[in-house]
Amino acid sequence: MTPEDLKPAPVQPNRFAAAYKVLSDAIAARAFPGCAFGILASNQDAHPLKYCDAMGNFTYQADSPRVAPATVYDLASVTKVVATTAATMLLQQRGLLHLDSHLADLLPEFLSGRSPADGAQQVKLRHLLAHSSGLPGYVEFFRTASDSTELLQVCLRLPLESETGTRTEYSDPGFILLGKALETIIREPLPSWVQREIFHPLGMTSTQFCPPPAERIGIPPTEEDHSFRRRIIQGEVQDENAWLLQGAAGHAGLFSNVPDLLTFAGEILNAQLKNFPTGSKANLFHPRTVQLFAERQGPEGSSRALGWDTPSESSSSGHHFSLHSIGHLGFSGCSLWIDLEVGVAVVLLTNRTWPNRESQLIREVRPAFNDAIREAL
Repeated sequence: MTPEDLKPAPVQPNRFAAAYKVLSDAIAARAFPGCAFGILASNQDAHPLKYCDAMGNFTYQADSPRVAPATVYDLASVTKVVATTAATMLLQQRGLLHLDSHLADLLPEFLSGRSPADGAQQVKLRHLLAHSSGLPGYVEFFRTASDSTELLQVCLRLPLESETGTRTEYSDPGFILLGKALETIIREPLPSWVQREIFHPLGMTSTQFCPPPAERIGIPPTEEDHSFRRRIIQGEVQDENAWLLQGAAGHAGLFSNVPDLLTFAGEILNAQLKNFPTGSKANLFHPRTVQLFAERQGPEGSSRALGWDTPSESSSSGHHFSLHSIGHLGFSGCSLWIDLEVGVAVVLLTNRTWPNRESQLIREVRPAFNDAIREAL
């Protein structure tokens, strides 16, 4: 995207009025203090619709900064697709990674101290991406681990809670280990690799792990942390496990804004839809790569593809994204959905966890917002 895309698009009240109302009602109900959002959609002519705007403030205080379309947010688990899955896609495409490689071949310590009955030797990279490895969904490593090394050691030794491939359990530990497995392949930290190989070629200049201190004031805070770090969390990753992993991990830690995420989505759509005009010359992803990673995986009934989620009956995507869509959510209140069939991407960024994590109104807002956008299109 050009610098012009960083500016608010002219308001189109007749077209997106319903979507604006969803968001304004959400702010009034304190689902979140503010938000930035964007739409990318194919048009009849050579220029796709690109629309970015923002509403509300960083916090609920009257003098809090206003959110702008280019405001950077903590993406939380959207990191899993924009960084970790995207890296896996490129490595697989380049023949440097095989989805059926066993995790233990890349991280031998994963088998340390385990009996064959544990089944850990069966875990493949494919299972980590599809959240069917058998690893638990979430573990508060930060409660007992003192540093990143200790956290990783505990994560490597987690017992499987189910037989690999038989049950879907959305797993942060699985993506922590996937991120570390990728680093053994690329032989460098994941953040520097994705910055060079993905974000820089696409011109995603606002996307990074660990924003420097000088930039943190321009990022909406996510939480008043009273139990662990005991301070306001602003411009540093909210996820405690990712913070202990030096702010960057396979499951969380990435910061970005709406224009950059629309650029990323456009690159995905450019690979899948012929002549989708994004303006990008990077051509990072091959059509067959996107198709492969967008396919639902087992076990039966799971909505999970490889790294990505797909629409389900109660999906945050709402009712109008086709089954040939991919997306992901972030705990902090962010979401990205891409319809590969019709060429539409919708981004919503919020700090719904401010000042604490109690409100769950975002669960109602996301599908209502996505429905309003799709109906307007």
